[in-house]
Amino acid sequence: MDIAQLQDVIERTYGDRDRARGVPSTVAWLAEEIGELAQAVRKGTKAQQEHEFGDVLAWVATLANQMGVDLSACVERYANGCPRCAALPCAC
Repeated sequence: MDIAQLQDVIERTYGDRDRARGVPSTVAWLAEEIGELAQAVRKGTKAQQEHEFGDVLAWVATLANQMGVDLSACVERYANGCPRCAALPCAC
């Protein structure tokens, strides 16, 4: 699944509920998931880490959908390597 597909699936699955929750609450949920990811990175198994990475990506997609942001367009700034120096690897 690519990032556009993820955003579409999240919208179709949770869109109405996400909009009812609102952006501030979604940001709070995302922050909580990032905390869970941090804990999994420090102390978790590979499976737990993968689970938490997936949750973080889903919440980022949720927030982007609420904000009307196309994540595919956002990641384009990294298409040629470092967005600042355009080198791959970064030469900054």
